[in-house]
Amino acid sequence: MLKTILITIVIIAIVVLLLGFKVFFVKGGSFPSMHISSNKEMKRRGISCAVSTDARDRNRKNLDDIVKEN
Repeated sequence: MLKTILITIVIIAIVVLLLGFKVFFVKGGSFPSMHISSNKEMKRRGISCAVSTDARDRNRKNLDDIVKEN
């Protein structure tokens, strides 16, 4: 039982080091941004994140609001 726990801890430590290689060993390194708005290809295709799309849609006036203003 103790042997299994130690092996598991060692495996997890190795995985964390490998996943964070750029952060730990490269000067000025950081994790890559996974947000859609910082992805160049998504921007080129005109795709934005759901939060930005929702905020933009909430600020749009619909026909009913325009009629009520006049």
